[in-house]
Amino acid sequence: MHKILWICNIMLPAIGRELNMPYSNREGWLSGIFERVQREEAPFMLGVCFPAEPGAVRKFLMGSVSCYPFAENLNTPEIYDAGMEEVFREIFRDFQPDMIHIFGTEFPHALAAARAFGKPERTLIGIQGLCGEIAKVYMAGLPEAVRRKVTFRDFIRKDSIREQQEKFIRRGENEAEAIRNCGNITGRTRFDREGSARINSGARYYPMNETLREAFYEGEWHLGKCEPHSIFLGQGDYPLKGMHFVLEAMALLAGKYPDCKLYVAGNSVISRRTLKEKLKLPAYGKYLLSLIKRYRLEECVVMLGKLSGEEMKARYLKSSVFVCASVLENSPNTVGEAQLLGVPVAASLAGGIPDMITDGEDGLLFPVGDAAKLAEAIERLWDTGTDENGLCLAERISGKARKRAREVHNGETNYRRLLRIYEEIIP
Repeated sequence: MHKILWICNIMLPAIGRELNMPYSNREGWLSGIFERVQREEAPFMLGVCFPAEPGAVRKFLMGSVSCYPFAENLNTPEIYDAGMEEVFREIFRDFQPDMIHIFGTEFPHALAAARAFGKPERTLIGIQGLCGEIAKVYMAGLPEAVRRKVTFRDFIRKDSIREQQEKFIRRGENEAEAIRNCGNITGRTRFDREGSARINSGARYYPMNETLREAFYEGEWHLGKCEPHSIFLGQGDYPLKGMHFVLEAMALLAGKYPDCKLYVAGNSVISRRTLKEKLKLPAYGKYLLSLIKRYRLEECVVMLGKLSGEEMKARYLKSSVFVCASVLENSPNTVGEAQLLGVPVAASLAGGIPDMITDGEDGLLFPVGDAAKLAEAIERLWDTGTDENGLCLAERISGKARKRAREVHNGETNYRRLLRIYEEIIP
């Protein structure tokens, strides 16, 4: 039986629960395969490498799965630590993998593992995004004065908007080197296929869809059960996500829809209730606050903070539209989650998003950074005019999106596809 070693950028929930340590809920399909291996249903032996605090835990077994912690500073992913290469060599000597499967290519562990293994033909990398491409558009149409601005928080943390862009440039360089050190790539869109080919034209590319978090396969959006004129944005804490475009669209909508609301999940960069929060404001947060004040949106914007999977699902189902206004994405999980639930989506024509949405069929697309077109798309989804079947546009899109997403994100189909990829790499 072949031995496959995953090198992950997160601690899987099952491992976190076993160790009583914090873990990530950002993925779904890895946990599903992990559980299959534990039940001895998978045709391979599995090892899992995962980031943990230095010295927090050593190698251990969970059923038949060998678990290997490694130390990595995820707060500074732009800094490459060559010492990690020897850490992975020790793990490889112990587990003796037939192939390695790397996740989180923009983190130092990806390049370190690829170099340490030294077998490109047996190295598989899963593309999430491409940091080098993100770096090119990171400023996301911000005014020059905002790009140059440095707040107290930015100065102390060395994390101004320009410095953030520089960090993405360095992450992109490390990611590109990791891709050049592998012979096999999985991806989902024309954007990641073409982008990875520019870096390593000799690598073999395997199309493979993602399986999303289990919670989003249950529940269904209904027009009559959502909050009218409510918009949900999955993240808005840095320019790439385009919250400033959404606020400009809100300004165009608010006059006609005075009850409209924008709900934003994730870290809040606009909190300023206390002196401490004011001191922690980044330049981008200050810019967002200026837009909220300029357009008198104080009562329209609700920051939700970090949400669990179930909390995210509840917010999706309550919202009349989900918006993805990013200036660049590959295949955002938030769009897939919304589609699984049937939430109508308005998304930017960026990166791989057009591979997820057919405009007018299972979602609406608008040009990147075009607040007027975004507002127009939202208003179309708020139009309750019905067709001959008694369905409005939002309802028609909801049904088609849900059907498409359940095919694309089908866990069993995607698992079988992964097995075929493994078989082709290690016949």
